[in-house]
Amino acid sequence: MASVVQTVKAGSFLRDAVSIGTAATSSELIHDAETSGESLQRHPLGVRPSGNALTADQDLSLSMGVFGQIPDSLLLLLLEFLDQDALLKLSQTCRGLFAFATHDQIWRELTLREIDSEVLWRGSWMSSLLKRSTRLPDIDCRHLYSDALYRPFQCTYVPLEPFALNVPNHNQIPMLKDLSLDEFARNWSDKPFVLTEPVRGWSVFKEWDEKELLERYGQVKFRAEAVDWTLTNYVEYMNNNRDESPLYLFDRGFVDKMDIEVGVNGAYRSPECFNEDLFILLGEHRPDHRWLIIGPERSGSTFHKDPNATSAWNAVIRGSKYWIMFPNSVTPPGVYVSDDQSEVTSPLSIAEWLLNFHEEARQTPGCIEGICHAGEVLHVPSGWWHLVVNLEPAIAITQNFVPKSHLRSAINFLKNKPDQVSGFRSTIQDPYALFMERLQDAHPDLYESMQANVEKKRKWEEVVAAGDEGGADRGGFSFGFGDDGLEEELS
Repeated sequence: MASVVQTVKAGSFLRDAVSIGTAATSSELIHDAETSGESLQRHPLGVRPSGNALTADQDLSLSMGVFGQIPDSLLLLLLEFLDQDALLKLSQTCRGLFAFATHDQIWRELTLREIDSEVLWRGSWMSSLLKRSTRLPDIDCRHLYSDALYRPFQCTYVPLEPFALNVPNHNQIPMLKDLSLDEFARNWSDKPFVLTEPVRGWSVFKEWDEKELLERYGQVKFRAEAVDWTLTNYVEYMNNNRDESPLYLFDRGFVDKMDIEVGVNGAYRSPECFNEDLFILLGEHRPDHRWLIIGPERSGSTFHKDPNATSAWNAVIRGSKYWIMFPNSVTPPGVYVSDDQSEVTSPLSIAEWLLNFHEEARQTPGCIEGICHAGEVLHVPSGWWHLVVNLEPAIAITQNFVPKSHLRSAINFLKNKPDQVSGFRSTIQDPYALFMERLQDAHPDLYESMQANVEKKRKWEEVVAAGDEGGADRGGFSFGFGDDGLEEELS
């Protein structure tokens, strides 16, 4: 450690503090940055973006010894390997390490890694893991310049609504009052759209708000990403957290847990236009396909495609969601995909992506975007990239399905990407074989049609291979096209 160490004169603050939160109040979140003159959000400890260091006459990282020589993002990664006692001790050495060691994202990772039972939410991950309310002392860290600390804080408080406004006309998701099954099959199975009226009669809309859900299911445990929490605990977290990417309740077993009926006389049912669903043939072996979704403002899902090449509908019961989508042929800006599309890399938080790539995305051909409000249902076609974020606390139900128009894509996925198939029980060794067997029994004509397509693809590949070999021998001819869509069509 450097010879000059600015010691934190609050060695017992974590043991003695009794109030929740940080030294900053909501009224202090905005201030005029001294060095740039710009209006910036004020970090509770005064930490500023790294660019401010260019004109600074002090730098707390110089008093952090060897830790000050480590890039900030790497330092945070290293601190994730420490236990809570080590973090507390490190936080008492100097102001700079105090800021890093009390960064709540580190305590979140520590909590999610170490706990084997439900943690009572107490307003922050540090308080929750320590099982007592903590108030960070008012340590002056305004001469610590770190994007790794400041950027997550900024993303937590950046307003989301402006990103959802002023959608260009050519980007807007079509809004439809209703749609029949035939109309969907003929014209809409490959297009995103929002149904504005068809599900207002669902009994679930009349009953499901936060108060009602808590009264009936408060002690029921639901899955929220990496944790299983009672609904009461999750709602406390939902209404009182400062996470850059809040935990998203996304539970696949809600129908059984809540003992609700699904269907014409049940709590909810699929809108008519989505009733054709060939994965029904799998019966009790069907992969996960329906989820209850609850989350606070800023929660949501970064860019992804729905599993097993399925399509989906998403019905908003309370709140509102902003969607931005791209067809299979267009990779969203800021998203990087492996050759086999098994790995997707993008910014860690939705706000980070919006700040850096939203403007470019809006100008990218193929972009579709819009807001889905309570009582509306959005359609996500098979293969479409989509990002969704709650503009306010929201409750929704989503369900995946396979219409006849996308059967070929689903079969191709099950057959050719078995390592990416998800949602099946471990007892199902070959989902592709099982589905084809059920399809042959229930729809022999459709089965024969799919088999004919496989045969066409095999013959095509033989012709292409022969052309390639001939080209190699004769030094110039290559029989093939640079259009991957043809392979999809024939697969």
